[in-house]
Amino acid sequence: MTTTAPTAPTATGGASGASGGSSGRRFRRPRLTTVVVLLALVTLVVGGLLVGTQEPGAGRLDPDETGADGARAVARVLADQGVDVEVVRDADALEDARVDEDTTLLVSDPAALGRDAAEDLATDHGAARLVVADPRRGVPELFGFEDGRRLGAVDGVAAGCDDAAGVDLDGLEVAVDAPVAFDGASGCFPTEDGVLLAVDGDVALLGVDEVLTNGQVLEGDNAALALRLLGAEDRLVWYVPDPADISGEEGASLGSFVPDWVVPAVWLAALTVVAAMLWRGRRFGPLATEPLPVVVRAIETTESRGRLYRRSGDRQHAARALRDATRERLAQQVGTTRGAPAAAVVHEVARRSGWPVGLVGLLLDPAAPVPTDDQQLLQFAHQLRDLEREVRRA
Repeated sequence: MTTTAPTAPTATGGASGASGGSSGRRFRRPRLTTVVVLLALVTLVVGGLLVGTQEPGAGRLDPDETGADGARAVARVLADQGVDVEVVRDADALEDARVDEDTTLLVSDPAALGRDAAEDLATDHGAARLVVADPRRGVPELFGFEDGRRLGAVDGVAAGCDDAAGVDLDGLEVAVDAPVAFDGASGCFPTEDGVLLAVDGDVALLGVDEVLTNGQVLEGDNAALALRLLGAEDRLVWYVPDPADISGEEGASLGSFVPDWVVPAVWLAALTVVAAMLWRGRRFGPLATEPLPVVVRAIETTESRGRLYRRSGDRQHAARALRDATRERLAQQVGTTRGAPAAAVVHEVARRSGWPVGLVGLLLDPAAPVPTDDQQLLQFAHQLRDLEREVRRA
């Protein structure tokens, strides 16, 4: 009988490539997680540095802020027009400031006011007129108004003040991106949803507070509206409340700081998650009982293991498993002692079968090369089978 020995492997086989790919996948995920964590930490540090270097009080409608949402331009123009502009940033400073009937009092961040402080300002502010800007949800209630409704951009809304407004804004038109309308209130700039400037006695709620910002003061007649409303008196006290002055449960609720679209968006996201769970969630059927222990035939486990080897492309491991199993069976057949070295098994098998020792060594010696492709692996398996048959026949 003529047989040929399997070709010795000359390079790392497909199994090594598969192993390398598996190793790459194994380490790629932790590395990605590390990068994400580092980016989050860098973002937090940079954000903390930016917040730490920001000037106290600088923000929306702040008279010292030069950004698009700041109001430095209006404050400077009022001062140039001869209005005495005084900026106060906490309750103590407001108490020390001179506020009388020749003074207009502007509150530019009313959401930072306590409820008691807002009620005191609304009833006894001492100024000729109290103007409340930035009327977010919850703020109008602090000053005796009902919450307004946020609208889309408006352009060219005429003043149209009613008799109860007590403000001379005739001929002016406003243009802002996100006004707030107050339905049922008296005032100026009427729309289908209500007035944009609500007035009740000497308290005015400015639903078009964007007319004070640097970014929109030049739109329409916004600058004229700001100057007429805030420069009607010789003196303007610009009050930027300090949240530190709020005590206990006072102040606007947390909802006043949340945009109107957040709550519907949260509900929509929750419903989407529930719908996805119902759509893609796993349906569990009734429990199936089965007597134990379960008997699995050896051929089934062998075939399953072979399919796993084939799917992973680990030909070298499969070849070594075939070699080890064949060597153990042949060692029992030729009667070598248990634990005998592979060389002794190889010589005894060669003597019994009549095959060359070198060929038997290539098949059974653990140190011999193993196949690197499917064709060599198939030939290797056939040679092991033929060798085992020869030994049994002998």
